[in-house]
Amino acid sequence: MAAKRKRKYEFKPDPSGTNFWKKFYMTRLQRLTLLKWTLYSLLCVALLVIQDSMLSRMHLWGATTDLAAAVILLIGIHEGAENGGLFTLIASAVYWFSGSAPAPYAIVILTFLVVGISLLRQMFWRRSFGSTMLCTGLSIIIYEMAVFLIGVVMGLTIWDRAGVFFLTALFSLAFMLPMHWLVSAIGKIGGDSWKE
Repeated sequence: MAAKRKRKYEFKPDPSGTNFWKKFYMTRLQRLTLLKWTLYSLLCVALLVIQDSMLSRMHLWGATTDLAAAVILLIGIHEGAENGGLFTLIASAVYWFSGSAPAPYAIVILTFLVVGISLLRQMFWRRSFGSTMLCTGLSIIIYEMAVFLIGVVMGLTIWDRAGVFFLTALFSLAFMLPMHWLVSAIGKIGGDSWKE
């Protein structure tokens, strides 16, 4: 009788009601990492919409902002060369396909800037607000000047407009100063991926 009862309870069927997240077999850390990258993506899309719908119509001395490129650079540099580089490659491709990027070369420029400047930062500086903003500012200026030079070579702009591109970089950087705190808060979700 005891053997028969033991055989009856050897096999336990799967519970009928399961948690939605358990179907994906994701750990808590994986869910938090997914949340972090989703929030980064939503931030990029939100700033792209704000840039295209409102800020592109506002000009000061002929210059406006380039928030989409600036936030892609900020997130990429904040996350480091490996994770940030991959994010920048995907985000800049979305930026190009949205129709807001100047041309397909923006994908290459943004990705190489993030990887190169992130490696430079990791080699020489600690992770801090100052180093992140210095590297982001440098990368925004290089990006805007590269877009300007390519525009001059292709005959799309003239040399006299160099100051407008430089002002666009400075205005974008000014918007990125408060945005750094939001990117930093999102980056802490799931723990830091970049260790010194």
